[in-house]
Amino acid sequence: MDRNTMPYWIGTAEDTNYPKLAEDVSVDVGIVGGGLAGITSAYLLKKEGFKVAVIEADKICKAATGHTTAKITSQHTLTYDKAIKTFGKELAQQYADANQQAVKFMTDMVKSGNIQCNYELKSAYVFTQDKNSVEKIKKEAEAAASLGIPAEFVLETPLPFPVLGAVRFTGQAQFHPRKYVLALAKGIPRDGSHIFEHTRAVDIDEGETCTIKTLSGKKVKARYVIIASHYPFYDGKGMYFARMYPSRSYLLAFKVEENIPDGMFINIDTPGMTLRSQSHEGGRILIFGGEAHKTAHGEQTSTHYENLRKLVKTIFTVKEELYHWSTQDYYTLDEMPYVGRLTDHTPNIYVATGFKKWGMTNSTAAAIIIKDLITKGESSWQDVYSPQRNTTPKAVGSFIVQNADVAMQLISGKIENPDDEIDIEKGEGKVVEYKGKRTGVYKDEGGKLYLLDITCTHMGCELQWNDGEKSWDCPCHGSRFSYDGSIMEGPALYPLNHPDEGRNQVEPNVFKPN
Repeated sequence: MDRNTMPYWIGTAEDTNYPKLAEDVSVDVGIVGGGLAGITSAYLLKKEGFKVAVIEADKICKAATGHTTAKITSQHTLTYDKAIKTFGKELAQQYADANQQAVKFMTDMVKSGNIQCNYELKSAYVFTQDKNSVEKIKKEAEAAASLGIPAEFVLETPLPFPVLGAVRFTGQAQFHPRKYVLALAKGIPRDGSHIFEHTRAVDIDEGETCTIKTLSGKKVKARYVIIASHYPFYDGKGMYFARMYPSRSYLLAFKVEENIPDGMFINIDTPGMTLRSQSHEGGRILIFGGEAHKTAHGEQTSTHYENLRKLVKTIFTVKEELYHWSTQDYYTLDEMPYVGRLTDHTPNIYVATGFKKWGMTNSTAAAIIIKDLITKGESSWQDVYSPQRNTTPKAVGSFIVQNADVAMQLISGKIENPDDEIDIEKGEGKVVEYKGKRTGVYKDEGGKLYLLDITCTHMGCELQWNDGEKSWDCPCHGSRFSYDGSIMEGPALYPLNHPDEGRNQVEPNVFKPN
């Protein structure tokens, strides 16, 4: 990973070295994805007596979980007032209970396991400096409190600037997510259970016993399958590619002169910001972020980082920038996660996705829900999270807007006129014409050129250059590829090739019949 865009959590925790899947294995539960959702699911199900196998395309806890702001909180910006109005009090209560219980579960895990993960109790605040948004904050505080969450409207916060109103959730927490997940993971291998890294799943054969197929040809056979791969690598005719969209945002870690306010903070204004402190080498550093936008739809990535650097300097005196990185998560059409059976026709395949950038508690809740569905056949929180829940009128509108955008991206990228000569600076990426084909090219600092067919191998959208992270990003479903064509982030299952080598296979299972 490029040190310049390495997340703080990856740069300050030990690495892992779990084996690659070298031969076929049979277990009770196969879990695809080694982030917080997948590892917690494996941990819980092993405790229930199941033999489990986690397979991870890269290394565990280096994807979404390793790129988070790391807040253990049921405070998810403005969620509860909207949830009550959209889904009704009963389902909103399920969501509140699930996330509050996730906070408790993680707190209990840290204490009982003596997990050294910089865990700290903190209050979580959503604030505004806009008089037009104060009423929204008040309604959120009232809604959250009505659901039993320890929430209240306040006029003052520990922030070093005035606010016009905030909702404060007490009894929340922050931590180092990678240290937490790696501690859970250590208890999984042995006694017939496994963790496999550098093992990319590409397909599932459904049945009473499912078979997870990997890129290397090795297989995992399991009675149950959990898809916890951030975006579902296997769709099973669930149409997830049409029901979610990706959003990116940016984070930086700073040493600052001032004392950092005690708590976790996010606003609802423009420009958006999120901030919290983090213990570091005997002191405190600032984690500061914002600049959210739909993947591959924003300005140049470097501009987003610069905007945040300028914004933080209006609040704090920056001594040193330690890390900067970006993160990506998926929004569902009605902004509630999809957790449960993949489809009505797959009783033993489960999915956890669409956490809307609030993945710490939602991942944990997802693992508890799926564990209960497997062991008991039901969960007290299953209805609000169900991927098969009724679609709201607003979600239908979102479906039309998001898929119209995908259609536009499929077409527009193919009719743009690229540069007709490879005139490119070191460290630059751009789209050029190469042998009559639209081609992506990058020149590294040594002068080497990397030419790629930049049609996404997932569903055929044309990729956009990300100058901040030296990657080719998909504006349709969020796949990301390194400048050398290797996959950085799914849902794509196959890398990019040089334009002379022919195109890699488009994802095989999107429209695969059951």
